[in-house]
Amino acid sequence: MARSFLFLLGSARAEGNTELLARAAAEQLPGDTEQRWLDLSRLRLPDYQDVRHAGGTWPREESDEALLREATLAATDVVIASPLYWYSVSSYAKRYLDHWSKWLVTPDPGFKEKMAGRTLWGVTAMAHSEEVVAEPLVLTLHHSAAYMGMRFGGVLLGNGSRPGQVLADERAAARAKAFFAREAPLARFPYEEG
Repeated sequence: MARSFLFLLGSARAEGNTELLARAAAEQLPGDTEQRWLDLSRLRLPDYQDVRHAGGTWPREESDEALLREATLAATDVVIASPLYWYSVSSYAKRYLDHWSKWLVTPDPGFKEKMAGRTLWGVTAMAHSEEVVAEPLVLTLHHSAAYMGMRFGGVLLGNGSRPGQVLADERAAARAKAFFAREAPLARFPYEEG
């Protein structure tokens, strides 16, 4: 099966360090690999409303929500490119993941089964040089993948705060060259490094 990558940009800053790092990794993909890039900050995605136990009806799916769901299901590989904000994913990325809860029920009750076996990846830039501070972000993505029966490719970490600073992170640049070339293991609970 041909691979198809969906890159979801979750930064509040256009062309920020996380996006630069994600694009550096994407440049290493074979030329015929399909890539779709969506900026979550530019899409209208309402806050998630959980009505499962309230007896209410789910809010109607808006056009950008439908676009995200369809793009997610069309991809073999989903890449959440989120800067490290308060030690986890950005609000844009979290809102997207929250909608997975809705998609498990409506409009596609088969969402979880369709996502099983696909691969979830992460890319993040952070101001800290100590990578351990990104562990909550890594766990958020790993556990989301495990719950959905997905593979987890890990998180490409880079250091950079000022615009373009991540490009000077030699360790991140070296990791980016081979990041998507690895075989991603099936994510499992409890968390284990793949």
